[in-house]
Amino acid sequence: MKKFAVLLSGCGVFDGAEIHEATLSLLAIVKQGGSYEIFAPDTNMHHVINHITGEEMEETRNVLVESARIARGQIRNLKQFNPMSFDGLLLPGGFGAAKNLSSWAFEGADATVLPEVEEAITGMVALKKPVGALCISPVILAKVLGKVHLTIGDDESTIDALESLGANHVYTTHGEVVVDPDHNLVTTPCYMLDATIDQIADGANNLVDAMFKLMK
Repeated sequence: MKKFAVLLSGCGVFDGAEIHEATLSLLAIVKQGGSYEIFAPDTNMHHVINHITGEEMEETRNVLVESARIARGQIRNLKQFNPMSFDGLLLPGGFGAAKNLSSWAFEGADATVLPEVEEAITGMVALKKPVGALCISPVILAKVLGKVHLTIGDDESTIDALESLGANHVYTTHGEVVVDPDHNLVTTPCYMLDATIDQIADGANNLVDAMFKLMK
C-alpha cells in the first residue's frame, strides 16, 4: 500500500489549510488504495481570521494544534517527517500555505519558506518521489525548486510572480492537473478558480491518481 504524507497549514481557508481540499484529498488517497499520515509545523499562525467577517482576531494559535482539528488528533510535527518512509507528499491549499508555511501572501516571489517545509519537499524530490500541491500551495514548490512546470489556474498576478522565479505556468480549469515529469510534481488549481465542492473533489481525485501513476 502506497503511503502519503499530507502537510497541513492550520484549519480554515483564510488563515490555515483549506478544509475541503484537505479532506477530499484524504478521501481520494484512501479510495484509490493508499494510506496517509498527517503533518504540520509546530509554529504560530501568522494571524487568526474570523471566517464570518474576514477580520483579524486578537489571539494567537498554533499551526500544529489547529491542523490537528482536521486530523482528528492523529498528527505529527513536520520536523519528524522522513522522506524515506513515504511514497508521496501532498500539500492542500488555503491561505495557510501562503501565510504559515511560507510568506508568499505578503512577499510574493520574495517569500521565505519554513525550513522544515523546504526540507520535506527537497527530500522527496531528491528521492524521485511525487509531490502534489493544490490551489495556492504550488507557489511553495516554485519558490523551493525554481524551474518547475505547474499550475495555479488563471490568476495573472500569481502567474507573473511564479514566472519570475523561473517556473513554467500552465493555464488550467476545474479538475485539470499538470505533471512536471522532471521533478515528479503534480498540481491542480482547486479554489484558485471559482470552484464548487464537487469540482474540488475532481481535482483532488485527479491529482492523487496522477501521483499514484508516478509512484509506479
